[in-house]
Amino acid sequence: MPVIAKFEQVGLTYGDQPETLTDINLHIAPGDFRFLTGPSGAGKTSLLKLAYLAQRPSRGTVSLFGKNVTETPRAELPALRRRIGVIFQDFRLLDHLTAFDNVALPLKIAGVNPNSYREDVMELLTWVGLGARIASRPPVLSGGEKQRLAIARAVVAKPDLILADEPTGNVDPDMGARIMRLFLELNKLGTAVMIATHDLALVESLQKPVFRLANGRLIQEASSTGRRREGRKAADAAAQRS
Repeated sequence: MPVIAKFEQVGLTYGDQPETLTDINLHIAPGDFRFLTGPSGAGKTSLLKLAYLAQRPSRGTVSLFGKNVTETPRAELPALRRRIGVIFQDFRLLDHLTAFDNVALPLKIAGVNPNSYREDVMELLTWVGLGARIASRPPVLSGGEKQRLAIARAVVAKPDLILADEPTGNVDPDMGARIMRLFLELNKLGTAVMIATHDLALVESLQKPVFRLANGRLIQEASSTGRRREGRKAADAAAQRS
């Protein structure tokens, strides 16, 4: 079975600090939809950085699309990055570009003819509630609008892998649900998705497999349903002991 992302015994250290991530083993295949959870400081953002090539591991192997990125020449990394859509917590929008041009940027970089993507960009901006803001620049947008714009930019090129760091953190519940529907629709078309989130209600609602980080180590859990079942068993056992 093809694998989009594979981590083998990966460790990550910043400077002379203790390891932020320890012995991480995971794989993401086409069509996977996974959540990444864990307390603040557990290493979720660091793991995502490794997956979108902003960081190289201190040890172990990270492979993307069949290439060992720890050995891949830097000149070849941009082509791999273009297959990944990333939604950052701090948005990383370009303030001098309009909302339309921010979203269209991945397509422009890929050399797509502007005449062929204008309608798609407009449709996507409308979908995320920014149809009336196409000419606005990020400095005049609210935090929630910036979040939605960043999401539109990440998915416009229909990447093979979407990595999202708290993508619903700055939007209201209705828009959050709409954004998740967008991710689910892309996932049905074969795009793999991994979402880092503190929102356990969101995780529970979608019933998708979960990776949980604790003290820099990754624990794979089958599903939120399984976690609830285990929680009930533990509660029943505790009640019987009391």
